[in-house]
Amino acid sequence: QVQLVESGGGLVQAGGSLRLSCAASGRSFSTYRMGWFRQAPGKERGFVATITWSSGMTYYTDSVKGRFTISRDNAKNTVYLQMNNLKPEDTAVYYCAAAPIALPFTSAQGSWGQGTQVTVSS
Repeated sequence: QVQLVESGGGLVQAGGSLRLSCAASGRSFSTYRMGWFRQAPGKERGFVATITWSSGMTYYTDSVKGRFTISRDNAKNTVYLQMNNLKPEDTAVYYCAAAPIALPFTSAQGSWGQGTQVTVSS
């Protein structure tokens, strides 16, 4: 059973940085994509970034390009989201997700962490 545990959230001033971590366990992720999503109060959960575990290929939503970087550490089975130049509109609960490469994160084969709060003050 896949388990994803996020950490690293907190309160930061606008312009600051945070690094989120997602410790993954329960299987080999060599055929998986890993992703970060976020949900702000009163809004739907939205995509932030994804990385293919084997190739390292990444993709970002436009609003975070140039500010956020997704990466993975194979030895630690951990995925990171480095967030720089944070803005108040980045405030949200951030979720880590995992899914087989050919399937959406929302499929039955997808897995989600419990989320970590990021708050950016102006």
